[in-house]
Amino acid sequence: MPERKPLLLRLDPATLDALRSWAADDLRSLNGQIEFVLRRALREAGRLQAPRPSAEEGAQPVDDRPADHDALPDRLPAGTVPREGRARARRDRTPAVTEER
Repeated sequence: MPERKPLLLRLDPATLDALRSWAADDLRSLNGQIEFVLRRALREAGRLQAPRPSAEEGAQPVDDRPADHDALPDRLPAGTVPREGRARARRDRTPAVTEER
C-alpha cells in the first residue's frame, strides 16, 4: 500500500458531525470515510484515474476502499441502529443455528 501523508483538516462542527454519522452508518472510520468521499469526488470529476491492470497479467481489480471497509464490529456504537442492509449482511455472515427435533 502506498505511503499515506498526514493532513490537518479544519471543518465546521456541522460538517464534522455529518461525516461522523455517515462513517458510522457505513461502518468506516472517520478517516476512511473522508478518503472514500474524496476519492469518489475525484473520480467523478475526472481528476483521478485508477490504473486497471489487465486480466491477462493475472492482476486483481483495483479496490480503492479503505482496508476496514467490510469489517463488521462486534458491537455498534451506543445509540446506533444498523440499516436493514447492514443487519442482513451481518446475518448472512453468521453461521445458521439449526434445531434438531
